[in-house]
Amino acid sequence: MAPPRWSWVLPLAVAVVLAALPAVLTPYTHDLVVKVAIYAIFALSLELLVGMTGLVSLGHAAFLGIGAYVTVLASGQGAASIVWLLPLAIASAALYALFVGALSLRTKGVYFIMVTLAFAQMAYFVFHDTKLGGGSDGIFLLGKPVLELGGRARLDLDNKLHAYYTVLAALVLTYALLALVRRSRFGHALAGIRVNEQRMRAAGFRTFGYKLGAFVLAGALAGLAGFLLAVKDGTVNPELLSWHESGAVLLMLILGGIGHLRGAVIGAAAFTLLKELFQTEGLVGALAGHWQMTLGFTIIAFVALLPRGLIGFSAGRARTAAPATEEPRHA
Repeated sequence: MAPPRWSWVLPLAVAVVLAALPAVLTPYTHDLVVKVAIYAIFALSLELLVGMTGLVSLGHAAFLGIGAYVTVLASGQGAASIVWLLPLAIASAALYALFVGALSLRTKGVYFIMVTLAFAQMAYFVFHDTKLGGGSDGIFLLGKPVLELGGRARLDLDNKLHAYYTVLAALVLTYALLALVRRSRFGHALAGIRVNEQRMRAAGFRTFGYKLGAFVLAGALAGLAGFLLAVKDGTVNPELLSWHESGAVLLMLILGGIGHLRGAVIGAAAFTLLKELFQTEGLVGALAGHWQMTLGFTIIAFVALLPRGLIGFSAGRARTAAPATEEPRHA
């Protein structure tokens, strides 16, 4: 493992590169980078549950969708202030996560997976089958959020450059927050729960409270991703809450490498780019009409060849390059 003082070098370098990218991006690649960054936030939120706490949820998309829908519904007919709209979207997702977590965390294993899926489907049908969310067609964001100071718009998310740096700042802050959580007493408790919850209880830890705190924080971060996705696309629909979306973000973690923050970001980027590649007829021809099959085979191949995920590839190369006298070190 890299020494703590060097652990921020690679993430910081990536953030600097991303900050400089708008100067060379085309409108298409600009939109693609923003999409990757938003899904990286979403993947990081699930990494808190799966990788750090050992809770596999198949209903995480509910919090993404709630954050997105609240953003659009609360905006009304014009451009709302980001000062209250962003906290409202995050708080709404966190509140639903508190409700779902308080009930679902009383179960374990496959029962926990199915209960989280059931709650996500409940939220899905609320927006799909009622006029609240515009039914299956969804609803449009009529005005993108702004931040006004002194009577002037200092931040306008209708401006592509402003939106880009807002998403980048959200990704950096999410990554930094989870890195701090991992190193904190709370994070160490979550790691202990993942390894052996019964032993943590015997040591005097109230594990339910720790798991519920992680569940709510993960829901809040997913709500942040939902807010950014609604602003980016200008529209939301019930598919954001579907089990397909929950499965997709879980695949991102598996593809990148569960148990690593960098793995979540790498997996989100790889999954999004592969999906974009296989949907592009100019690159894959007639296979573009069957992109789900092609993407599925590709992910199976990655998992078979790299069982630790894409982040395990660099770790494997590092061990191969290490002198024979050294002990192998885990990534």
